[in-house]
Amino acid sequence: MTSTTTAWPALRVADWTDTRETLHMWTQIVGKIRMAHAPLLNHWWQVTLYVGPRGLTTSTIPYGTGAFEIEFDLVGHRLEVRTSDGGALGFALAPMPVAEFYDRLLDVLRRLGIPAPIRPHPNEVDPAIPFAEDRTHSSYDGAAVTLFWRQLLQANRVIGEFRSHFVGKVSPVHFFWGGMDLACTRFSGRPAPPHPGGVPNCGDWVMVEGYSRELSSCGFWPGGGEEGAFYSYAYPAPAGFADAPVGPEGAFFSPEFAQFLLPYEAARTAPDPDRAVAEFLRTTYAAAADLGNWDRAALEDDPLRWA
Repeated sequence: MTSTTTAWPALRVADWTDTRETLHMWTQIVGKIRMAHAPLLNHWWQVTLYVGPRGLTTSTIPYGTGAFEIEFDLVGHRLEVRTSDGGALGFALAPMPVAEFYDRLLDVLRRLGIPAPIRPHPNEVDPAIPFAEDRTHSSYDGAAVTLFWRQLLQANRVIGEFRSHFVGKVSPVHFFWGGMDLACTRFSGRPAPPHPGGVPNCGDWVMVEGYSRELSSCGFWPGGGEEGAFYSYAYPAPAGFADAPVGPEGAFFSPEFAQFLLPYEAARTAPDPDRAVAEFLRTTYAAAADLGNWDRAALEDDPLRWA
């Protein structure tokens, strides 16, 4: 697991499309359960999932005077629900329709005494098939899902190191189930103009909250390249942002997505993938911060300052 070949796995987006779409819907169900119980945090930070040592987890969700957690174990291929009073139930992850996954998870929660008052429709996709009626998405390729988690594991690690250089307001490195992407967002400290919205099956007010402050956001998602892509964008994008010089070789500005992209395969096959991704994150952020006149001296510091 230490060589470049194994640490940065190859996974063609086209080879697991059906499984990816099914997993996307499953993560939306779990994320909505977290959202139903956790208090609002700025920019919807309370709804996200996190990369764990075996998959994706909600982390601790408050409930009553206790708590619970839902975990996608993408190594052992199980969905596990654990509670602070010792309860633990779950089921195997295998090919099944979204409707069946939804029923099974609600049954587990009922048996553990946890309600799930969610809006049972997906967001940010079109068409948005209600979970209880979705028998279209039913694929589960366990090997592909594990490879995707390993991609997330590397992205989470490198983005986390990049995050450590910022002492201003910055999000965790977290997984947004709406767009199925891993993200980390830095903020200048200034307000932003209201976001125009327009995301499929997602209220414009959701985007207004998410983009209420000037930001530079980066992350990874299974799109934008043959094996996925690292991305970086600014909101609002300062003048000249799209034309800013960024690295490494292979990085480019996508007019279609209005953001910089570094195809995962370009990073994976680089002599030093960590260095390649770090250069992409650093140069695209610098373009946003410098062109946007951020107070970088006040917002950045050396994470080794106490070494």
